[in-house]
Amino acid sequence: MLKKFFAALALFIVAIMFYDIASNYQERQQLSGVAQYYVEKGPSELGAANLVTSVVVTYRGLDTLGEVTVLFISAAGIGLLLRRQRDDKDPSPQKDNAPCSEIVDTAFHLLFPMILLFGIYIFVNGHLTPGGGFQGGAVIASGMMLYLLAKPNNTFNLQLLKKIESFSGSAYVLIGALGLFLAGGFLDNRVLSLGEFGSLFSAGLIPVIYVLIGLKVGAELSSVLTKFRDS
Repeated sequence: MLKKFFAALALFIVAIMFYDIASNYQERQQLSGVAQYYVEKGPSELGAANLVTSVVVTYRGLDTLGEVTVLFISAAGIGLLLRRQRDDKDPSPQKDNAPCSEIVDTAFHLLFPMILLFGIYIFVNGHLTPGGGFQGGAVIASGMMLYLLAKPNNTFNLQLLKKIESFSGSAYVLIGALGLFLAGGFLDNRVLSLGEFGSLFSAGLIPVIYVLIGLKVGAELSSVLTKFRDS
């Protein structure tokens, strides 16, 4: 009875909070100063049709670098913890020899190439349409998860994944540093020509940066999936 009372009390308090927020909500009629600058100057300064890309990759590039670093630390931490657990239990875990269902196997052969192609499309066209490196990399990792489900006795080459991850991360930082010397700041995309607005080869270095982020995110998440499967 006491638990039900506290649960009802908590729901009542939350309801009051949401009512106060909803009743005092006022729609913003104009953008803030910084947002207004992004909207007005972003297309002409950076040449990206997707304004969010301009903000994430260039205007707030240091934030994106921090997000990539957090993902790397998370993947490294997962690998370290799972390796310790596996060493404590069995240094050579047994693989599941049971084959996958026919539905999963058919879905794998049908969808796997399309998933990879769609992930590549997302981060290659991130400066033109919604999406980008993180989204494309996550889509590629979902394809890799389907591969692990369909092929339970197979595994990825972790050394290759580490090389892709290391190359992408290092190239990302080096390209960002080029902006300090050849353009207006770290991760400034104007190291290359902005090209024709709205075309695939436009927005300077943004497409290159998104390709590197997509490869890095895809490799890191695929590595995490493999470590979870083998733990």
